[in-house]
Amino acid sequence: MFVLSQIEHNLPMPPHLLSRPLLDAIKSELERLFLDKVVANLGLCVSVYDIRSVEGGFIFPGEGCSTYKVSFRLLMFRPFVGEVLVGKISGYDEKGLHVSLDFFSDICIPGHLMQYGTARALDGRWMLKTEDGDELYLDIDDEIRFLVSSIKYPPIPVEQKEDDRPFAPMQIIGSIKGDGLGLLAWWAADEEDGEDEAER
Repeated sequence: MFVLSQIEHNLPMPPHLLSRPLLDAIKSELERLFLDKVVANLGLCVSVYDIRSVEGGFIFPGEGCSTYKVSFRLLMFRPFVGEVLVGKISGYDEKGLHVSLDFFSDICIPGHLMQYGTARALDGRWMLKTEDGDELYLDIDDEIRFLVSSIKYPPIPVEQKEDDRPFAPMQIIGSIKGDGLGLLAWWAADEEDGEDEAER
């Protein structure tokens, strides 16, 4: 789920930071630039892990700041396809469920990637109808286990309608079509039975 990515970047240092120790000033500026931001094809930056090397400190003509060539590693949130994660349902619409991991919320589980027998109820909620005729609702704040089906990094739209959802630079498509996937409550009893059998 979390990976280290090494990056080289030409970093202009604002003059007001140069009174601080150089590495502290560079780390502060890197955090301002990258922390909580999505880097295309790398993921969401969680923290600046370390600084590997610093070169330069040149002041180019017409500029009032020194520029350093910095090699550093970022701790990125980038789950792999096929990874199983647990989140909470944060909403739903006609397309499917919206899931949050607290620090990342652009996760969607579309209707065609839900368990067989899942459909929308009259009140708009998604519901799994079992072979026994039970109706299991997927409600907001329910904990849900899902499999990462794909990760998208869409281009920034040139125009966006007022009623469109806010642009998400990183989108995770999840699936709950499979054994062990779906609401944790669905499988809790089976997992407890398995633990009891293992203890015997």
